[in-house]
Amino acid sequence: MHRLFVFGTLKRGFPLHERARAGAIWLGRGTTIEAYPMFVAGRWYAPMMLNEPGHGYRVMGELYEIEGPRLELIDGIKSVGRPGNFRTPAWIEPSDGGAARRALIYMKDRALALPIHTGCLADYQDRRFVPPEHRGT
Repeated sequence: MHRLFVFGTLKRGFPLHERARAGAIWLGRGTTIEAYPMFVAGRWYAPMMLNEPGHGYRVMGELYEIEGPRLELIDGIKSVGRPGNFRTPAWIEPSDGGAARRALIYMKDRALALPIHTGCLADYQDRRFVPPEHRGT
């Protein structure tokens, strides 16, 4: 089993949640211990977090426990393995006050974050994201 922290389109109520959630165990809401730059960027208005700890804000999101095959499916959705797309561990502070937990987070390389549409965000709520099935050629 793996812990996964999601902060954008994989959260409840956002476009990619239903594709990724089957078999996932909800552990609650949380916030990154470190600050990271997270903003809406790219031609699809995607939420992107950069692996630049100490910059930006502590990011709010949701924590799940998932099995390996589900993680691989989400890796595909998040383009892990393609240049500039990766996941990395980080410490998450649960909102319920429990002990901090280490979890995987999807991040992007700064080169993919163009154009940037917002300043740094602590909580992604933007609704402009264009899901893959609605993208033109």
